[in-house]
Amino acid sequence: MSEGKNPERVAAGLKAAIHNPNTSEEARERATERLQGMDTQYTDKDLDNSSANQDNGDHHRNQVLGGYKATLHNPSSTESARAKARDVLSEAGVGEEPMNQRSGNPDPERVAAGHRAATKNPNVSEEAKQNSANYLEENDEY
Repeated sequence: MSEGKNPERVAAGLKAAIHNPNTSEEARERATERLQGMDTQYTDKDLDNSSANQDNGDHHRNQVLGGYKATLHNPSSTESARAKARDVLSEAGVGEEPMNQRSGNPDPERVAAGHRAATKNPNVSEEAKQNSANYLEENDEY
């Protein structure tokens, strides 16, 4: 690997090449070999928060888990990728459903924010804008 390159980004590029359907089989094999030869801290998608920078540990963990949740909802994901995502999320104690659906109740702040956005969105019909304005007025959110 060349000096000055961020090994984490190099590993990410190799992973992208491996999973890109437009990449040739030969290029995938080379990328797999290079990735296997790299330090495992850049190749493993672990959820360990024991990294040197503890402040970024939770942020990184959340990004990784978010990626696995996205895999579940991506229609292009293979069944084996979805199975792995389910396993990782289950092990981390995270459900597959979006956060606001866990309780079964929508978050009132997010609902109000959506209505405020609708009143200012030029692509929203006048009728929908009025409906949102009425909602905000009725709920003292204006």
